[in-house]
Amino acid sequence: MQYHEPVLLKESIDGLNVKPEGVYVDVTFGGGGHSREILSRLQGGTLIVFDQDEEALQNIPNDDRVIPVHHNFRFMKNFLKYLDHPCVDGIIADLGVSSHHFDVAERGFSFRFDGRLDMRMNQNSEKDAAYIVNSYDEATLLYIFNEYGEVNNARKLVGSILEARSFGKIESISDFVSIIKHLVPAKIENKYLAQVFQALRMEVNQEVIALKEFLTQVPDVLSENGRISVITYHSIEDRLVKNFIKAGSFDGLVQKDFYGRSSWSLKPVNKNVIIPSDNELKQNSRSRSAKLRVAERLKNGE
Repeated sequence: MQYHEPVLLKESIDGLNVKPEGVYVDVTFGGGGHSREILSRLQGGTLIVFDQDEEALQNIPNDDRVIPVHHNFRFMKNFLKYLDHPCVDGIIADLGVSSHHFDVAERGFSFRFDGRLDMRMNQNSEKDAAYIVNSYDEATLLYIFNEYGEVNNARKLVGSILEARSFGKIESISDFVSIIKHLVPAKIENKYLAQVFQALRMEVNQEVIALKEFLTQVPDVLSENGRISVITYHSIEDRLVKNFIKAGSFDGLVQKDFYGRSSWSLKPVNKNVIIPSDNELKQNSRSRSAKLRVAERLKNGE
């Protein structure tokens, strides 16, 4: 089974401007498609790959140039220092969920199958989606579905969850979907359920927090003229990445000193965001929401 079809493969790796002897990091290894493309361009260089999912580690190639790290990318800086590679020439991050996760019922990522409400990238994590729908209070659930899923009728959704769990635990996907089915708008059932499941998945895996922690480490670990390619799949992630590249802050406001000067060290490589070609969209429909942003670390003094 295909674990995951890499999205924007050529564009993202071309954006890194790979040096044959360089040191590169794939912080979302997954099926390894982007990593294999980097390896094809290395001649004696080093590739460090991160993934918190045990199953993804099975895809790591038997290659002396590859150093695997079984952890979340939010710990990138510490591990690079530990591995004696505190500065690297490039970083690739594909923030999408692997097709493998959506297609395996037991992982609980998709409403297309029945199984436990899970959605954990790291199977050793104690908190899964079932824990969230059964334990979180009303205000927190409202925040999650509004902010992470942009669900229009979030208040009614949360009300249905609270009412249902007062009669017993909500543990399976089928139970959860049946509880909220009466709220699903006509003709957009799949889109609505995708938004709801996205919100739960992002909370389970602390995706926004992890992304912010990861991005703030990038200027410290990229060498001069080093580059980062980030592929996002929804507006929340893309806005954070865009603002950080532009300003070094998540609200997009540039920090300046008393004299109005900014010392921000990243600059976008491309004027406009990069999206999949028509050909890629035909071959891989799951790439339709992908956006790529590439940034370069400025030389000191620029």
